[in-house]
Amino acid sequence: MYRKLAFLVLVLSVGGSAWAATTSGIISGYVRNAAGTPQMGAVVEVMGSAALTVFTDERGFYRAKDLLPGVYSIKVSAPSFLPVLREHVELSAGASLLLDVTLRTLFESVQLAPARDSANTDDWKWVLRSAANRPILRMVDDQTGAAIADAKASSRVTGSLAFVAGYNPLGSTSDLDTVFSLQRSIFGSDTIGLRGNVGYGTSSPASVLRATFRHNQESGSGPELVLGMQNLPAPDAMPGAGIQALTLAVSDGIKLGDLVELQFGSELQGIQFLGRTLAVRPYGTADVHLSRTMAVEYRYATSLPRREGDEEFAPPEFSQLNPRMSIVNYASAVESAHHHEASFSYRDEKSTFAAAAFYDRVANPALAGTGEFSADGGDALPDVFAGRFTYRGVDYSAAGLRVVAEHRLLPALTVTGDYALANALEMDRPGVALADARRWIRSAPHHAAGGKLSVAVPKSKTIWAASYRWVDGPVLTPVDMFDNSVGRMDPFLSILIRQPIPFPGFLPGRMEAMVDLRNLLAQGYVPVLGDDGHTVYLVQSARAVRGGFSFTF
Repeated sequence: MYRKLAFLVLVLSVGGSAWAATTSGIISGYVRNAAGTPQMGAVVEVMGSAALTVFTDERGFYRAKDLLPGVYSIKVSAPSFLPVLREHVELSAGASLLLDVTLRTLFESVQLAPARDSANTDDWKWVLRSAANRPILRMVDDQTGAAIADAKASSRVTGSLAFVAGYNPLGSTSDLDTVFSLQRSIFGSDTIGLRGNVGYGTSSPASVLRATFRHNQESGSGPELVLGMQNLPAPDAMPGAGIQALTLAVSDGIKLGDLVELQFGSELQGIQFLGRTLAVRPYGTADVHLSRTMAVEYRYATSLPRREGDEEFAPPEFSQLNPRMSIVNYASAVESAHHHEASFSYRDEKSTFAAAAFYDRVANPALAGTGEFSADGGDALPDVFAGRFTYRGVDYSAAGLRVVAEHRLLPALTVTGDYALANALEMDRPGVALADARRWIRSAPHHAAGGKLSVAVPKSKTIWAASYRWVDGPVLTPVDMFDNSVGRMDPFLSILIRQPIPFPGFLPGRMEAMVDLRNLLAQGYVPVLGDDGHTVYLVQSARAVRGGFSFTF
């Protein structure tokens, strides 16, 4: 009896060991550049008992699954960066290994040695003598690499310069933006940055400037301090009524193990426009990670999300920046909102699905308008920079839902679709005088659905993003104005093209051209009569063309 029991235990042990030896594991992580910016589309090659190639998503995240236990080599490469090789990566049975990679350009990897004086010219001789019985150079396994990366990061400067021109077919002027940014790593784990935009119209320049300080943590999040300045010139009919704003924003994040992640912050705005106004904009998110692929989130926001993808090349148009102002009878008002959202999301290496329910309250909404306009009546605020104006709508609230799905059909082809249902502002009687238009504006439920196709051409490295978002009627505000999901897109037909430009290899950096076409079919325009009797339009998103060049070093 005891012999049979011992034999059974031995069989189970051997079988369990064999099963554990064949249990697959996972290698995942984030790919960023030296400044901490996620790198989308980087190629991650896993070489070992089996060869596997994966690509990073828009967050710079990659995931190689179903790997047998063993020793692997990980090679990461991306255009304009030197490839990175991590050897002797040991993966145990059933393990989930996190391996983050930092990519660097050739210019960042070369540093000049400090000048020597006469006192230390013979130091190398003493090094050779003291090292007679041990190697001077030796290869070691690069398991962490954190110390070397931090040492190089302490004196690195990166930046970009872009020139973007825009044209509004119904506006009175075109605009030209000069955009610049500089970042420098200090103390190995901190980053200071300066970002600005100067726009030129028919009057004095408009300008936005932001200075940032960020403490980078291993988790990828950390405290950040932002000091901003914004200046918009005054309309001709309102001399001395330009908009000046100073902002101070602080944010931080906390991770409670691998389960809960908190992000929170607040922005203090001091606004000078027909008087002085002080506004506080708190925000925060709480994420609960149910697994590596599923999470639930609660989000609270008080200002519209920025177009982060566009800010890599150029910031949003000046009319879209915060604070959003409007006037009635020459009395100013600042748009304020409160957004509550609960969402569930699923994400793997190819697909993303998210569903959310939200509730918004918006006071003094700043509606967008376009066309030749005079400010003599004091009912709308002209934007002399872009030939547009803002008009104060009525306060409203909106409860709605959103569903988003994204799937990568091919490594260079991604399809995205979304649907939203919520209240938005509409106008019952178009063609009335602008001064009376507020009487006919009301809140009503509307449907919106959109689709987006993103393509990265392998040989030319051209990036195409074409989207169309349908709305069931000419609404004046977005159906889901706080949407910051992967399905976020502009209303109606829009196309974005980004093309890298060949650049001399001996010079550090890269060049890129961009064309941004919005609302090509000129849909959603609601006609009203301006104070001077001319027809102008209230529109959720005006037709516009923007394009330019950028240089990144």
